[in-house]
Amino acid sequence: MDNVTANETAAKETSGKQKVAQARKGIHLNFIKTDLDKPFCLLIMVLLVFGIVMMFSASYAKALADGNDGYFYVMRQIKSAAIGLVAMILISLVDYHFLQSTIVAYSFFILSYVLTFITSFIGSTTADATRWLNVGSFQLQPSEILKVAMIVVFAYIMSANFQSFNKWQYSTLPFAIIMLAVAFVLVLQRHMSAVLLIAIIGVSMMFVSGMPKKHFFIFIGLGLLAGALMLLYKIFVDGDFSYITDRIQSWRDPLSDPSNKTLQTYNSLIAIGSGGMFGLGFGESRQKYLYLPESQNDFVFSVVCEELGFVGALAVILLFVMFILRGFYIATKSKDRFGMLLASGITIQIGVQALLNIAVASNAFPNTGISLPFFSYGGTALIIQLAEMGILLSISRNSNTKK
Repeated sequence: MDNVTANETAAKETSGKQKVAQARKGIHLNFIKTDLDKPFCLLIMVLLVFGIVMMFSASYAKALADGNDGYFYVMRQIKSAAIGLVAMILISLVDYHFLQSTIVAYSFFILSYVLTFITSFIGSTTADATRWLNVGSFQLQPSEILKVAMIVVFAYIMSANFQSFNKWQYSTLPFAIIMLAVAFVLVLQRHMSAVLLIAIIGVSMMFVSGMPKKHFFIFIGLGLLAGALMLLYKIFVDGDFSYITDRIQSWRDPLSDPSNKTLQTYNSLIAIGSGGMFGLGFGESRQKYLYLPESQNDFVFSVVCEELGFVGALAVILLFVMFILRGFYIATKSKDRFGMLLASGITIQIGVQALLNIAVASNAFPNTGISLPFFSYGGTALIIQLAEMGILLSISRNSNTKK
C-alpha cells in the first residue's frame, strides 16, 4: 500500500510539473478551425449596434455645439468599431494559448505599463486628468490596454504557479506587487475609477483562482493597506483631494449644488425620471442639449432611460446580464485553468464596468468616470473591448461550447 501511495504521489508531482511547464511554454501561434460561438457573436453585435445608435442620439447635440457636424462622434465611433471587429475576428482565429507564454504575457504588461506611465507626464489633459496620447488624429488611452494586460499576466501567473499556491510567495506576493504598481500609475493620472476597477478585477480573479482562504485574506489586507497609502499620498503629497470629496457630496445630496458640483448627477436623475415607462422617443431627449455633461460618454445610459424609458433601460441591463452569463459559461467550459481565468477576468471587467456606470447614472454610487462598455464614446476603449471579445471567442472555439 505504501508503494502504491508513493507512486500516486510521484505521479501527481510529475503531472503538476508538466502543467507548470506547459503554462510556461514558449510562443506558439496556432490557428483554430472550429466555428465561432454564434450566440455570443450575436450578443456582441446587438450590444455594439444598440450602443452606437444610442451614442449617436446622445452625442448629436454636443457635436453641433462643438462646431462639428452632428455625425462627428458617431462616425468616429463607427470607424473604431470597424477596426475593433477586424481585430476581434483575427484574434478569435488565433489559439489563445499564444498569450500563455512568459515572453508574451510579461512583455504585454511591461509595454502597456511603460506607455501608461509616460502618458502621465506627456499626455493630453482633460478635466485635470492626463490619460491620453495623441497619435496623429487618433487619441490613444493606454490605461485601457493596461487593464487587459493585467488580466493576461494575472491569468498566466495563476495558471503557472497554481501547484505552489500553498506558499504565499506564489499565491499572494506577485499579485499584490502588480496591483500596487498599476494603482500607482493610475493615481498619477487621477484615474481613481480605474483604480477601483482593477482592484475589483484582481480580487475577483484571486477568488476564482483557487487561492487558499488564508492567503486570499492576506491579499485583501495588503490591498486595503495599499489603498490607505494611496489616500495618504493624495491628501498629504498631492494636496488635491477635492475632486473625490466633491463626487461623494454629489452622491449624498444631488440638490446641494446643481449648477456646479452636482450638475452631472442632478441632470442624470432628471433624464432618468423624464423617461417614465416607455420614454420620450428615440432622439427626443431634452437633457442631452447641453444640460447633461458627457451625455455621449459616462451618462449615455441616462439618455437611454430618457428616450426609451424603463423598458429600454431594462433591455440594456438584460443584455449585460446575458453577456456575463455567457462569459462565465465560456470560462467554465475552458479546457485549462489559463483559459478559465482569462475568460473570467474579461467577463468581470465588462460586467463591473457596466454595473458601476449604471449605478453612477442612477446615483446608486458616487460618480467614478467609468464608461458603459459598447455604448460610451471612446475609440481606444471600443477597440480594446472588441479585441477582448476575440479572446473570449478563441477560448470558446477551443473548448467547443454548445452553439
